Amino acid sequence: MEITVTADGRLMWPGGGFRCALGRGGVRADKREGDGGTPVGVWPLRRVLWRADRLERPRTALPAAPIAPDDGWCDEPADPAYNRPVTTPYPASHEALWREDGVYDVIVVLGHNDDPVVPGLGSAVFLHVARPDWEPTAGCVALPLPDLLRLLEDCGPGTVLRVVEPTP
Repeated sequence: MEITVTADGRLMWPGGGFRCALGRGGVRADKREGDGGTPVGVWPLRRVLWRADRLERPRTALPAAPIAPDDGWCDEPADPAYNRPVTTPYPASHEALWREDGVYDVIVVLGHNDDPVVPGLGSAVFLHVARPDWEPTAGCVALPLPDLLRLLEDCGPGTVLRVVEPTP
């Protein structure tokens, strides 16, 4: 199955469509670490992570695992664990996956810059929960929790997310 994301903040798949939040740097074909851009391309949905203390396991055929309080994701291009999960505390720059604001209550890990990892081309590009005020992300795609959970019901191995390049 293919999920399509447009530069104007629409996410569509054969089962429906929703408004989504995108990166503060817009949709970018030249994604770089820290630019806030949502990368153009086709990204496999690798797995789902969720806060088991807040939610039941999402209904999906994707592999899924609960997030632990010490889970993080390395975003330091010079570190060997760049764009990989890490256990915190971690000496290099990283994002905490156990967050109080709810945006990482459900995370879909996208196959962006992971096979192989290229330092500096972007890390921690996820599909996750949108903030209530639709604040832009740091480069991810975000949906309200009910919409994300509905989408995941239709996802399984082989599902990809296509971020379409903006038209001039």
